[in-house]
Amino acid sequence: MPRFSVVIPCYNVASTLPDTLASLRQQSLTDWEAICVDDGSTDETLALLRREAAQDDRIIVWPQQNAGPSCARNTGVALAKANWIAFLDADDEWSPDKLAEMEEMATEADDIDAIYGRIAFYDPQNDRTTAHSSVEEGPTPLARLLGENPVCTLSNLCVRKSSFEEVGGFREDMRFSEDLEFLIRLVSAGKTLVGTRSLLVRYRASIDGLSANLVQMHLGWRQAVLSAGTCLTPPQRARAEAVHLRYLARRALRLDGPAQVALRFALDGFRLSPLAFLGSGHRGPLTLAACLLAPLIPNSVRRRLFA
Repeated sequence: MPRFSVVIPCYNVASTLPDTLASLRQQSLTDWEAICVDDGSTDETLALLRREAAQDDRIIVWPQQNAGPSCARNTGVALAKANWIAFLDADDEWSPDKLAEMEEMATEADDIDAIYGRIAFYDPQNDRTTAHSSVEEGPTPLARLLGENPVCTLSNLCVRKSSFEEVGGFREDMRFSEDLEFLIRLVSAGKTLVGTRSLLVRYRASIDGLSANLVQMHLGWRQAVLSAGTCLTPPQRARAEAVHLRYLARRALRLDGPAQVALRFALDGFRLSPLAFLGSGHRGPLTLAACLLAPLIPNSVRRRLFA
């Protein structure tokens, strides 16, 4: 039995998949299997996967009709042999010690159900890192997930297969924030999600469709937060949404989004809970000021301020 089952959903990713698989093969911990679920790709993805599998018997290819990334991930977990699942998107990359660090943390504590680290966001057009995520070590409470979700992307998450199955996997009817919705259910069910400050994932950031995606992320957040049920009071929800809107505003500024999009997020968050929006030291006031002044601030300055 491998130590990790790496689940990689694939849909028309022939241009990025080779780099993703190269980062997997470069792992210092080599005891893994990779379950690559091709979700009905129409480009060369499936052919590429089959070539890779012919050269490395740790790579398993599972073609299916297009059903979305959540379905592909659930399929991958169902096929997994390992007790620990590591998710990896086909346009992201891991640091060489990603799995080794997950192994060390999982071995040290039997009560950990899921683990994540820090992320480097980079611009693929010029291979430039634009920002790093922030992580507080130790168990991650529900309130932190609901504000600025520190896991950020499923490429950053390792989870016990038994815990994943116990809370029901990913909702296949969601296209945005399905990862957050799963994490909310996981933590609300009493499972332990733990962060480490090690930089483990390289996340491909793009401004293509940014405005529409951020709006959909907010709508997905509202749908996901319903899974917290009675764990969240209305005032707690308002505070969490204010912090989430601040996060979306900062993301719009960081990735050169339209100034009016960032401003709308900031004003909506401030109206919901001024104290929550302005909390966290200088972050809130700086975000609000930058959104108000965004049309006058050069994009290069915006990126440096919100990296």
